[in-house]
Amino acid sequence: MILADHINRKRLIETFTELIRINSPSFGEREIGDVLSRKLEAIGCRAEMQEYDGSFNLLAYKKGSDRTAPPLILSAHMDTIEPTEGIAFSIDNGLVRTTGATVLGADDKSAIAQILEALTVLEEQGIAHGDIEVVFSSGEEKGLFGARNLDLARLRGRHALVLDSSGSVGNLVVAAPTHITYGMQITGKPAHAGIEPEKGISAIRAAAEIISAVPDGRIDAETTANIGMIKGGTATNVVPKEVLINGELRGHNTDAIEGTRKKIFETARAIAEKNHARINIEEHEEYKAFRIGSENPFLKYLSGVFRKCSIEPVLVATGGGSDANIFNQRGITAVNISTGMQKVHSTEEYISIKDLVNGCLIVLKAGMDFREFSGG
Repeated sequence: MILADHINRKRLIETFTELIRINSPSFGEREIGDVLSRKLEAIGCRAEMQEYDGSFNLLAYKKGSDRTAPPLILSAHMDTIEPTEGIAFSIDNGLVRTTGATVLGADDKSAIAQILEALTVLEEQGIAHGDIEVVFSSGEEKGLFGARNLDLARLRGRHALVLDSSGSVGNLVVAAPTHITYGMQITGKPAHAGIEPEKGISAIRAAAEIISAVPDGRIDAETTANIGMIKGGTATNVVPKEVLINGELRGHNTDAIEGTRKKIFETARAIAEKNHARINIEEHEEYKAFRIGSENPFLKYLSGVFRKCSIEPVLVATGGGSDANIFNQRGITAVNISTGMQKVHSTEEYISIKDLVNGCLIVLKAGMDFREFSGG
């Protein structure tokens, strides 16, 4: 059987473009969730909403013909980075690209379209497969909220294929960093800037000194730091009392990221004290790093799937996070693969139809062959 011949390219493109027309910002996924529920049920899946804190994950189950096979989890996210309202796109020279002031939404609707088409082919052709569990998460772009709130009791699978990486089809993400966000509240003392400025303590000046002194940018090959937001002051004639600084740290190495974190916070506290200002620091670990070794059975299995599809697998480490971080953190072996989406999170986003089809082929082959998987 030539598997690629069973993929309906026209239907795949139509599904993808139908999905990108639906506006689905983070925590505004209800419309696309309803559409996807109907589509999944039409191809033999049982779909259900897992509600959490005013949002939801969409879960679906496709029963396999091989009852002895292990279940495989297929994962993507429903939300898109903004703006996507009033999306405009073109299909030309084998590319689907945004043509307006919005992103395309291939992140991550290319993944959803690939999963839907692969499941449709399995159903149409009566291809033998094990149980497949689908997770379409919400709020991924705002901090992996859907995955963090996923009810794992509803899943049997211990291995997940996450489709949420950019680049041509062939990339397998085997390492992703820990991500720590933090906020610093610096409090000085207000005073009239024109009458008695010497009686004030400028929170802005203290903040400026902190920002210029702490580690920033690429710290080493595996560690980055960034201050992304600053807010403070009330008027030009008032010595500013308060400033809020928001930043982040990412790193693959625990010791390196902890060393950078310690240096940032200790430096900030010392500078605040020198300026007679108060400082309060709050931090949050968004997700933990993971690294999948080259001998991991699931990684070896997926690499074999790519080669069977005549696509050479490329193992990569990334500086970004995905639902794969949460799966791995919670005991499910997850590999994030590229769907073909390019220049994501920009108004130049695009995907080639060739990659859209190739990504679907990988999902289809992985779903078929996972019944032969016997790794740990």
